[in-house]
Amino acid sequence: MARKNKGLSFYDKKSKINKKTIGAIAKYVFWGAVMVLIAFVSIYCFGVKTSVVGESMEPTLYNGQEIFINRFSYFLSEPKKGDVVVFSPNGNKNSHYYVKRVVGVPGDTVLIKDGYVYVNGEISKDVKSKDKVIDAGIAKNGITLLDDEFFVLGDNINHSEDSRNSNIGIVKRDYIIGKAWYSLKTKEKKGGFIK
Repeated sequence: MARKNKGLSFYDKKSKINKKTIGAIAKYVFWGAVMVLIAFVSIYCFGVKTSVVGESMEPTLYNGQEIFINRFSYFLSEPKKGDVVVFSPNGNKNSHYYVKRVVGVPGDTVLIKDGYVYVNGEISKDVKSKDKVIDAGIAKNGITLLDDEFFVLGDNINHSEDSRNSNIGIVKRDYIIGKAWYSLKTKEKKGGFIK
């Protein structure tokens, strides 16, 4: 019969890694990565902030009012009539962003006549101003928009530099940064979703 050695052993026992510990670590790493991804996407898509410059969007938005831009919205769809969009005039990245309302989309014909904005022969319901348009600008003879063109106006129509003006003109799809979706509170106006 063989004897069992009951003396001291100088061999270390190899510790086994517990599967539960590995699972817990993997779970924390996975959810941490998910949270970082969600934060990045949220900031990229909804966290871009800009300020309104001038009185052209009153009473919807006021000079100096800060707004958030939804950049994700137009990945899924195109700007629609009535949307308030943020864009770079003529694609100029060095200029401040402009904020205006879309009244004409690709394929539409926009005409300003006798103080009214006509889109495809009918008075536009997307013009928020009750005032008659004083200056028709480049739309006095009618403009038909191409596949990537949008016609935008300020809500304060007679105090707005917009698609009627040759220095802004028709807004190309590539110039649109995103949709103005939320405004912060000011002295004049409480904040909220932009309509």
